Order: sequence, then structure tokens, then C-alpha cells
Amino acid sequence: MTDKRLELARVWTRDTLANAAIGLEPASADASFRRYLRVIGAERSYIVMDAPVEKEDTAPFIRAATRLLDLGLNVPEILAANREQGLLLLSDLGNTTYLQCLTAANVDRLYGDALAALAVLQAGSFTDPDYFPNYDRELLNAEMALFSDWFLDRHLKIRLTSGQQRQLGGVFADLSAAALEQPNTWVHRDYHSRNLMHTATHNPGILDFQDAVSGPITYDLVSLLRDCYVDWPAQRVADWVGGYYRLAVQSGLPVGPDEDRFLEWFDWMGVQRHLKAIGIFARLYRRDGKPGYLADIPRVLHYIHTQADRYAELAPLNDVIAPLLDDPRVWTQ
Repeated sequence: MTDKRLELARVWTRDTLANAAIGLEPASADASFRRYLRVIGAERSYIVMDAPVEKEDTAPFIRAATRLLDLGLNVPEILAANREQGLLLLSDLGNTTYLQCLTAANVDRLYGDALAALAVLQAGSFTDPDYFPNYDRELLNAEMALFSDWFLDRHLKIRLTSGQQRQLGGVFADLSAAALEQPNTWVHRDYHSRNLMHTATHNPGILDFQDAVSGPITYDLVSLLRDCYVDWPAQRVADWVGGYYRLAVQSGLPVGPDEDRFLEWFDWMGVQRHLKAIGIFARLYRRDGKPGYLADIPRVLHYIHTQADRYAELAPLNDVIAPLLDDPRVWTQ
């Protein structure tokens, strides 16, 4: 079958670069309807973002990229745009993600770079706190509802009792309240190993920032340190969180009353994010025919299970989650 959008992107890129010899090859795809194509045959490497206009709007990407570049962060530069056709020509940050190259030996150095960049991102909210939309209670609750709707109901065909529904609703309300209690900064919203590129200079390159919001200070920290795609020993994570807390204090970021409270916010934020992630992974499979994320669900379930064991208020989650930890239906098609 002819890929009409690929041909559209190829013709537009050739015209934009005034180079009839160039071609396009897949660079990466993500969990949305966007895809990224690497330009070959030009004097330098470029990336074309292909975002079908009926399903994706390039405006949030352009808006976020402009401001993050102003902060000095290493994000793709927009070199040309055709918003009517959903095409952007971007600078190329390479093809090595953090996920591909992280090891126990280099993780402190690579995470150190990522945490320093995160502090710059969060400090951007000092100049314009309302630049990005607010991460409000409605959005927080809608994200957690994905866990019930797509993972439990549609993926596993589990019907909760009315009592379980009430308990889960109470936990969701507590998680939203804990998130809204935190100081607000700019939030990338997907600051993890698939969206951070290992670059030779100005590491890391940062991708997939178009959904940025103004929200809880620990959100991106959780995305990075309790990554859905790679995990680290609990004490090492706690040490990184403590180190970031001290960096944030030195940078003048709002971190709350003390380090213990910051770590508790981090734990609870992780549960909210991981409930959302599991729901999204199930939806990607059931709705979009993308089963590749199912294999990551067990890791994320264990994250939630650990925190639900640690905090009494979150214990009702384990009534639902504990029986699923070794259930092959979770990760098999």
C-alpha cells in the first residue's frame, strides 16, 4: 500500500532543502500518531516530524520548543514548518536514547546531566509560570481513570465490586490532593529514558515535550528516576532524589518544607503517574494495536505495589494489584 504521507513529507523536504537527491528513513515512532523520519542524502542530518493534522496539532510542539530553546536546553530546533500539512523540519539530536546506553557504570553521570537540565527546565517557570496549561485535578483524575477503564476493564476484563470502586476512588482523590499540594513548576511530563538522547555535547537532548504543563515539582523527577522502562535499586533512587532536592534548594526552586516531605511527594506522585502509564500501555495495545508496551507493565505494577505497602493510605491499591503481579494475562497478548 502506498504511504501517501511519506511521499508528501519527501516532496516537502526536497523542496524545503532544495535538494532532489534526499530521501527519508524511519528515525523513531512514539505512542501518539506522530512519527519521525531522518533525512538522508543532505549535507547534514535532519529530522522530519510527520503529524497528521486530523490527529495531531504541531502548535504545542512549536510553542514548547521555542521556550525551551530560549532557556538554553538541548531540544530540536525548528528549521521549517508546514502546519497545514503537519510537517516540521528539525535539527537532529542523534539516534542514541538514554534507554539504549544506560549502565550501572554510567548512570550517575548521565542522570547528573539530566537532573541539571531538569533544574533549568523547572526554573523556567520563574519568568512565566502560566506559559503552559495547568496540571489540574480534572487532568490528574482523568489520567488515573485510564487504569480502571483500559487496564482493569478492557484489557483484563476485571469488574470491580462497588466497595473496591469506592476504595479506589478514595485513593485517587488522595493522590490528586498530594499532587496539588506540591509547589508548581514547569513539567515536561514525559522526562524519561526514551525521550532523552545521549549527545556528545550539551547532554542530554530532550524530546517529546509538546504536552508540557505547569504542575507538581516531583513529576518529572519520578518520570526519570522511577522510569517505566528501566529500574534501579531503591536506595540509589532515594540518594538521587535527595541530591536533586539539595540542587533544587540551591537553585531557588520551591521544594516544600523539608527533604522528607519532598520524598513523600515523590513517592505519591510516582503512584499517580504509574497508574496513568499502565492505563496508557493497555490502551496502546487494545485500541491502537501496539503491544510493545505490555512487557513494561509488570515493572510499573511493582512500583505501585511497593509504595502501597509503604503508605497505609495507599493500601487499598494492593487489594487490586497484588493478585496481578505474577498474572501472565497482564503482559501477554
